[in-house]
Amino acid sequence: MVVLKFGGTSVANAENIQKVREIVDQSVTGSCVVVVSALGGVTDLLLDALDMAASRDAGYGDKLSVIEERHIKTVKALLPVANQSACLSKIKSELNVLESLVEGAFLIGERTPQLADKIVSFGELLSAYLIGQYFQAEGMDAVFKDSRELIRTNNTFGKAVVEFELTNPNCQEYFAKNTNRINILPGFIASSVTGNATTLGRGGSDYTAAVIAAAIDAEELQIWTDVSGMFTANPKIVKQAKSIPEISYQEAMELSHFGAKVLYPPTVQPVLAKGIPMRIKNTFEPDAPGTLISKGQILEGGTVRGISNIPDIALLSLEGPGMIGIPGISKRFFEVLSLANISVVLITQASSEHSICVGISSNEADRAETAVNEAFAYEISLGKIKPVIVEKSLAIIALVGDHMKSHQGLSGKMFSALGKNNVNIRAIAQGASERNISAVIDEADVKKALNTLHEEFFEEQVKQLNLYVMGTGNVGAKLLDQIEQQQRYLKKNLKMNLRVIGISNSRKMTFNEKGIPLKQWREELDKGEAANRITFLDTIKQNNFRNSIFVDNTASEVISQTYPDCLRKSIAVVTCNKIACSSAIENYQELKALSREYNAPFLFETNVGAGLPIIDTLKHLIASGDKVHKIQAVLSGSLNFVFNKFNEQTTFQEVVRQAQEQGFTEPDPKIDLSGIDVMRKILILARESGYPIELDQIENKSFLPEESLNTPDNQTFFASLEKYEEHFQKQYQQAKANNCRLKYVAEFANGKASVGLQQIPKGHDFYNLEGSDNIVLFFTERYPNQPLMVKGAGAGADVTASGLFADIIRIGNF
Repeated sequence: MVVLKFGGTSVANAENIQKVREIVDQSVTGSCVVVVSALGGVTDLLLDALDMAASRDAGYGDKLSVIEERHIKTVKALLPVANQSACLSKIKSELNVLESLVEGAFLIGERTPQLADKIVSFGELLSAYLIGQYFQAEGMDAVFKDSRELIRTNNTFGKAVVEFELTNPNCQEYFAKNTNRINILPGFIASSVTGNATTLGRGGSDYTAAVIAAAIDAEELQIWTDVSGMFTANPKIVKQAKSIPEISYQEAMELSHFGAKVLYPPTVQPVLAKGIPMRIKNTFEPDAPGTLISKGQILEGGTVRGISNIPDIALLSLEGPGMIGIPGISKRFFEVLSLANISVVLITQASSEHSICVGISSNEADRAETAVNEAFAYEISLGKIKPVIVEKSLAIIALVGDHMKSHQGLSGKMFSALGKNNVNIRAIAQGASERNISAVIDEADVKKALNTLHEEFFEEQVKQLNLYVMGTGNVGAKLLDQIEQQQRYLKKNLKMNLRVIGISNSRKMTFNEKGIPLKQWREELDKGEAANRITFLDTIKQNNFRNSIFVDNTASEVISQTYPDCLRKSIAVVTCNKIACSSAIENYQELKALSREYNAPFLFETNVGAGLPIIDTLKHLIASGDKVHKIQAVLSGSLNFVFNKFNEQTTFQEVVRQAQEQGFTEPDPKIDLSGIDVMRKILILARESGYPIELDQIENKSFLPEESLNTPDNQTFFASLEKYEEHFQKQYQQAKANNCRLKYVAEFANGKASVGLQQIPKGHDFYNLEGSDNIVLFFTERYPNQPLMVKGAGAGADVTASGLFADIIRIGNF
């Protein structure tokens, strides 16, 4: 005999009940037991009606009307007209009794556990009777049987304990005599040894099915629900979660205990003792294999079988010097909680015996705090024990797997993955069986933690990076296009999945948690909401995705001031904006420190040399123990472009305009020509070399006239360049007469830095530097005479975007 249980969603309406009939008719060849829940949502309606009645709210009648309407509608949709009258008469008769009971609660203004059990039992009774009538009308050999006549419990209303010595003989005797092929029973409900209606706790329909299966030694127990088995994680939170084909009883119990709602935790116990296999199946995908729960061998590769979580947890901590070496403290602590009927979900105790920490349901935290403080009031008054500490808004996450104990390093792998994403762990518990590793974390971090761990333990080591791109000008647009072009390559070859979650420019911003389709990112941005810098950054924090990266393509000082907040939330920062790293030394040092503290990469390779690996090369020199003595560099691709193009056949103003149009300068070209940009770059190199200098300590030998430096906008700036054309031609002619070329050079030596226009003679490394190329010479202890040289294109949207892209990939490889 096979036992099948169908949950509330499986019997929510007439259409779903028809699917149930097809499953029973087609998948079961011999006799079977069909255990059903109440129509989906009816139990909640019953409890709402009772609560309203107990609080003297006459609106409870509306709830009862909804219940009546749903059942009548279902009957009329399922049964032929000739069969409806008797069924409707029975249902209305039961609903009249229900109304009288609820009215009683209204009259006395009270809700008792015993009354609550009697009232909620109507949901399953009506559902099972209705389905029985439907099966019979369809010509199936089916009969309805009231579970209260078979399952006996104690008098603990709300979550009664089954009395197996009475229940098992009842079940065995009934099914031995019964000749019907299909027996339909209401789940969840039972009766006490004194004859009162009791319930087995929310989710108790699973338990009903398991109790009956164990009593009659069923061939298999099938739990039919709305998902295709037990999953590696909650598929509503982890989109990549997969159905587990096979799992052990113990693993199933652990997963269900830690929040896998597909299975009511006590369900496994009765069938475990008898070795009866269980199968979790999907009513709406009956051909899907689901999950087999048995005592058989676990499939290979199954170290961690699943990841689960329990929300709404509070931590209760009892600590104090008076606990050390004092016997009985733990006993008293747990006895207090037990007497207050508070269930402990997790326990951890320091080996010093200085503290005991337990996890309990958040809604019981205040009651627990009062009870414990009262019990230890004497010790608290003496200062031997501190008042109990309560922390709320927490959750438990757990790794589960039978074979975890035979694999080293799983705990380290778990905590390392969480730590990299700044998921703070408040408490840890691991049983001696090593079947479960649990950690208490902030509830806000659950989604990120589950996805991080699932990626670590179940996915093909494809690391997902979640990008938020600020700025879509020349550089930002090129970066997005490059990512779109390379997404497939990165996933296949580097095992990286780059998703752009948010994009913003000065006008609009748009978000998509599943990833913005980059082929049409411009259209998506145009349809977005009005840009708001604060909202954009708040959204990054609220999303709280693992491996989040904020990409700043702007030249905004205000945006650069948001980096500390990002890093504190373990959001990596990639930027071509030089302002942050060239600001006050304290700010630069804080950013570096925050990056280390919160394990959040702060990468700014494009601050110097666009896509050239200048900063990366310098970091490797320093990390390997080398010391920089001198740096000489041409660091402005725009200025190199300008002075390579400028001659007696052109005007200086024309060449600068050309550089601006081709994207070699900042939107305000004066930033480049004034030397400020180069000053920032040499400052960053000096700081990365270990020298704490400030921007105002750098000597700027400007080649621009004072009037040009003081212009308020681009128009007047270009006018001033035209006015002083003779000044620029004179500098060019002097260099030409000396057989030299003009280069804007940055130098750092002996702790001092300077920038300025220089005449570079033939034979010098800078002389043949063409176009917008950059060059850097590092003179170090290892390269004292022949410097280490980095040379190549140092300006332009394409190469700058590629430098940002390279930093993003570096983060993916961390």
